[in-house]
Amino acid sequence: MPLLLGNLRSSGWAYRLNNARRCTALALCALLAGCAANPPGASAPKRVSNALDPATETPLSRTFHAAALAADGKSGLRMLSVGLDGLLVRTQLIDATTRTLDLQYYIFRADESGNLIAAALMRAADRGVRVRILIDDGETVPGDERILSLAAHPGVEVRIFNPLRYRGHNRVLRGMEFLTEKQRLDYRMHNKLLVADNTVALIGGRNIGDQYFQIDPDSQFGDDDLVVVGPMVARLSGVYDQFWNGPLAIPAEAVDQKHASTQALAQYRDVLAARQKLPSDTRAAFLQRAASGEPLAGILAGRAALMWVPMELVFDSPDKKDVDAGLAFGHLIYAPVAKQIDSVNSELLMVTPYFVPSNSELGILEQARARQVRVSLLTNSLAAAPVLAAQSGYMHYRVRLLEHGVELHELRARLGNTQGSGQGKAISRHGNYALHSKLYVFDRKKVYVGSMNFDERSKHLNTEIGLIVNSEELAQQVVRRFDELTSLDNAYTVVLGANSTAGHPHLEWKTREAGQPVSYTVEPARSRSQKFEVEFLSLLPLDHEL
Repeated sequence: MPLLLGNLRSSGWAYRLNNARRCTALALCALLAGCAANPPGASAPKRVSNALDPATETPLSRTFHAAALAADGKSGLRMLSVGLDGLLVRTQLIDATTRTLDLQYYIFRADESGNLIAAALMRAADRGVRVRILIDDGETVPGDERILSLAAHPGVEVRIFNPLRYRGHNRVLRGMEFLTEKQRLDYRMHNKLLVADNTVALIGGRNIGDQYFQIDPDSQFGDDDLVVVGPMVARLSGVYDQFWNGPLAIPAEAVDQKHASTQALAQYRDVLAARQKLPSDTRAAFLQRAASGEPLAGILAGRAALMWVPMELVFDSPDKKDVDAGLAFGHLIYAPVAKQIDSVNSELLMVTPYFVPSNSELGILEQARARQVRVSLLTNSLAAAPVLAAQSGYMHYRVRLLEHGVELHELRARLGNTQGSGQGKAISRHGNYALHSKLYVFDRKKVYVGSMNFDERSKHLNTEIGLIVNSEELAQQVVRRFDELTSLDNAYTVVLGANSTAGHPHLEWKTREAGQPVSYTVEPARSRSQKFEVEFLSLLPLDHEL
């Protein structure tokens, strides 16, 4: 989401500025008004580098070489939907790598899980592995600047995609910079990708942070990773190289010398030397799973069987805005996904945390319904919504979708059971669950997995990446979880109320609580203030930014 909307959702619409902040903001505004459109550090020298040759001999390549040769051009995959497994497989893959690591993330938090991954990256660099880290700059929070210190290690390069000039975390100052350089800063890199030795890749919807691995009692995001091996990995590395060597990937030391310094690295080493303390609700499960070496050990040993299937890589070029405007040649992720929706004959299942469609996207769904295709959507309820601005945009479309026969399911923050959620009862009992997966199932034969939400920001303003997997087995796996999460124990089914009339539609939210069916005629929310805020935001013309 854009920086200005981040301001809105973090501080609320009614925050006040004191006189000192007003003066500082105005001074920054005047300063930035004279800034060039290029990102800071754009003229700094940087080395062109590319992924390791996939034929290079490494322990990981030896593990999968024979299977890849026998797969006749297909690639192997396994889906990981358990949050802790997403954290474990990253640290395990990093520790198993011997030559090169490439990471590309929209968010890389320096929290407990981020520190575990950063410590593994430091170990890898210390033993001679080349590490490249490309991160976006739009959603950092205090402490995340520690990740930049890894750039001071001789074996690590860190680049920032389209960085801000202001390197602090005052949201007023950030918001002012966004306003003065909106055209540039609105453009973000939303990709999530990790590639180890150009042999094993992780791709999906997870960022790096406690929320995304479902270990934060205050917020857990249900999400997915695909572990990928075979020829697709080299193609993923090719996309990574396009971003890494592109003009918007700026060396961290050219943007933030203080936090990319040797002194900052030494301080971060001290932080990482202290044992990371995971929340008590997940610590025992993490340690037990880590001691077994799972999930990576099972994949490497063949106990966790891979699916060897055809798959299509879909992605946005690093210069997506120019490609979208017809000013450059390149790739756009939306067209192949829309083509799959257009080709559906019987059923389309959609899982997306943010649903703010354009008129063309609505048209695609309505055309599917006109062909008698079942269209069923799972997104976040108001109570579960992590981004109220996005929720306010989604609210505009519910009646139109229902009138066209689209099935709407809104995930509850407090689940009735944990089936399909990716987390255990201990963490789920806090009632802070939210959806972050981006999954589309086409006729139970193909599945899209990746970073793209079904909203205008993903279509026009963020770069995205994903895979369309031709696998009935994977489709059935996702369908089972879809059915579990959309059950009345875990979600609201939204319907047009019995008292609706032409021009006066009313919504009802049907669910099950304590085993009993319940129907709400007023939208469930965490509080009156949350309901008031989302209704206020819904009055603003924000959809094109969401």
